[in-house]
Amino acid sequence: MIKPLRGITVVDLSRALAGPYCTALLSDMGARIIKVESTNGGDTARQWPPFQDEHSLYFDSVNRNKVSVCLDFYSPEGKEVLGKLIAQADVLVENFKPGTLEKMGLTAARLEELNPRLVVGSVTGFGSAGPLKDDAGLDQVIQGMSGLMSVTGAGPESTYRVGVPIVDITSGMVCAFGIVSALLGQGNGQAVRQVSTSLLETALNLSAFQGQKALSLGEAPSPQGNNHPVIAPYGMYRTTTEPINIAVGSDKQWQSFCQLLGVPLAVEDPRFVTGADRSANRDQLTELVEACLSSKNADEWVALISQAGIPCGPIYDYKQALASAQVAALGLVQQSQRRDGSSLPLLRGPLSLNGEASEIHSPPPLLGEHTAEVLQDLGFSVEEIQRLDAAGRLKINKEMTGAQR
Repeated sequence: MIKPLRGITVVDLSRALAGPYCTALLSDMGARIIKVESTNGGDTARQWPPFQDEHSLYFDSVNRNKVSVCLDFYSPEGKEVLGKLIAQADVLVENFKPGTLEKMGLTAARLEELNPRLVVGSVTGFGSAGPLKDDAGLDQVIQGMSGLMSVTGAGPESTYRVGVPIVDITSGMVCAFGIVSALLGQGNGQAVRQVSTSLLETALNLSAFQGQKALSLGEAPSPQGNNHPVIAPYGMYRTTTEPINIAVGSDKQWQSFCQLLGVPLAVEDPRFVTGADRSANRDQLTELVEACLSSKNADEWVALISQAGIPCGPIYDYKQALASAQVAALGLVQQSQRRDGSSLPLLRGPLSLNGEASEIHSPPPLLGEHTAEVLQDLGFSVEEIQRLDAAGRLKINKEMTGAQR
């Protein structure tokens, strides 16, 4: 695959999910990601379930295509190594609590001194201003405070968190976009040194028309269960077997849908003539649609409705989704092997360039797997590396570096 970020080096100080997701996307595009982890257990996600033997699958899911260097950040020797890494890098990514970089000695002035062209990408909980700017932020807390949970649930009386850490993930995406924009700006005279987003800013931007409704009309949207909040019929509908998702998004599709269901006169029913009518009378519309769908099973309806050009599909769990024919055709699941020999199937990144999909060229690293290799590239001798390891200033994965040592 073409790698447009080949030659870009990223020092990745991030942990958990938002930052690592950002750097995973950059790695898909060819950037070299040097994941710098603490000697105090490394990325906190390494301790989070689910586990395959001793390996955290939480960590593995977002740390493809990276190398791991393990340092004591606060020791003079660790600071020296980190400084040398930053001096040779193009990008630094972090998602620490505000003030942590400064405690590590990496003030804005120090970063400028180490590397005047460095782009610093940061993800915080609540942004760089305001009464909450120094608070730690976590995905579910931000889902609640951003309004996202208020529109997710079975109905107006219940609210749910989104079933994946959607704010962390999308914040990582936004940060990656900002970093690539900054790198592009360096080449066209629009120099950018700091790129930042926050979980709160990203989550509120996910509100789209729901947030705009609150802004413009002063109305707070409420959960609509599995129905689209403003378009109908658009949601989950029962068949003779399992339910399916159907999305009728236009009057033309509504007419075709009525023909398919065998109720062509429904297009003239005053309750359902326009999109606004159908949305206002969605309960009666759901009764009509499900009465018609009761004549066939889910697979039959999915085939018929899809052939009519109307978006429709089954409702899979993740095991079913990952085993589907479409996922296989796209090559989304790729087989890899950890350096300790254990097998690891992974999802590749979501982008394709010139028709070529992103690829996994290396599995998630073991803690400190590449410490010796990276330090040797920085000019440290084997003896120096061994001395620093013995003193606890860095950590080398003993299983992997016997030949190097």
